[in-house]
Amino acid sequence: MSFEEFKPLNEKSLVEYIEATPSLSSRLGDKYDDLVIKEVGDGNLNFVFIVVGSTGSLVIKQALPYIRCIGESWPMTKERAYFEATTLRKHGGLSPDHVPEVYHFDRTMALIGMRYLEPPHIILRKGLVAGIEYPFLAEHMSDYMAKTLFFTSLLYHDTTEHRRAVTEFCGNVELCRLTEQVVFSDPYRVSSFNRWTSPYLDDDAKAVREDSALKLEIAELKSMFCERAQALIHGDLHTGSVMVTQDSTQVIDPEFSFYGPMGFDIGAYLGNLILAFFAQDGYAAEGNDGREYKQWILRTIEQTWNMFNKRFIALWDQNKDGHGEAYLADIYNNTEVLQLVQENYMKNLFHDSLGFGAAKMIRRIVGVAHVEDFESIKEDEERAVCERKALEFGKMLLKERRKFKCIGEVVSAIQLQS
Repeated sequence: MSFEEFKPLNEKSLVEYIEATPSLSSRLGDKYDDLVIKEVGDGNLNFVFIVVGSTGSLVIKQALPYIRCIGESWPMTKERAYFEATTLRKHGGLSPDHVPEVYHFDRTMALIGMRYLEPPHIILRKGLVAGIEYPFLAEHMSDYMAKTLFFTSLLYHDTTEHRRAVTEFCGNVELCRLTEQVVFSDPYRVSSFNRWTSPYLDDDAKAVREDSALKLEIAELKSMFCERAQALIHGDLHTGSVMVTQDSTQVIDPEFSFYGPMGFDIGAYLGNLILAFFAQDGYAAEGNDGREYKQWILRTIEQTWNMFNKRFIALWDQNKDGHGEAYLADIYNNTEVLQLVQENYMKNLFHDSLGFGAAKMIRRIVGVAHVEDFESIKEDEERAVCERKALEFGKMLLKERRKFKCIGEVVSAIQLQS
């Protein structure tokens, strides 16, 4: 079979493709008789094949020219695979302990071959639904975000290098436009794609669409998302884009990546942890009200931001005399002025992160794509109670984010809402 033009793979043609591709076949020891292949793409967009043999394993991810969960009626560029592979390699070089290795990329076939994250790795969101604590999660995620965001920003790069990188990733415009629609637009207007737990949240969804103050804030965030090329962000960094064990944390699926505002990544991740917190009451059982696990989630939220803040500043200090042109060393040339700049930068980044996190929370309750955290609550009325608390908190956080001075105050506000 020829693979000189795009065609969606199935299990049979996938084996033929691997056999013809040395960078993949070598990972399996060139043995194919005992291969076990399973298609596990439970996301919205792609085929994902796990390939396991007696002498090796790998994952094949192939982008389709449409949104898989909707069908061919919603076309979507398969070029997103190029940006995903490029970001996996770039972020993997910056944070190799937390990004799976890419073995192969085929632009024509929109196909990535990469490391298989073998069991007991599971999607973090599923672990949160199951009530599993991950002792290194905050440390690992803060390290990943600090390194990938700092080292792709003007704090580290000169403007020529930065603009060149920004220009390349402008090509991922379709995925950016999808985010603009589902995060910053549809939840605030009547859209056939929106859904919510009806009839219980009918009035809540209407209230979002009629909240002028909310619309003012979301407009500011949309403008920032579209206009601020701050760093190479993952672009979809929720708890479904992280795989974990007790001592491993791996970030996957950066197909929405582009040069955008740092706070979008940080906020997406923290916002999804907050959703996980509010969903816990829906799993409460006799003899286990989930209180201890909810406290662990809150500690993880607080530790993640605090560790990120500390590590980001440390990277800045270590590279303050380097090539970065955001704050030139001969201008910001004493400890006092550098500290003032850093404090202002991190304050703004904190508030950006809270705003984007709130926007991501709102869209997961009254927009097109929901989360397993809530969807796994079987009783509609019970689910709606949890979702309403999260929605009310998200609306408050979006409108009042600038009043929070530290992450501890945000955690206290979450507890009050619950």
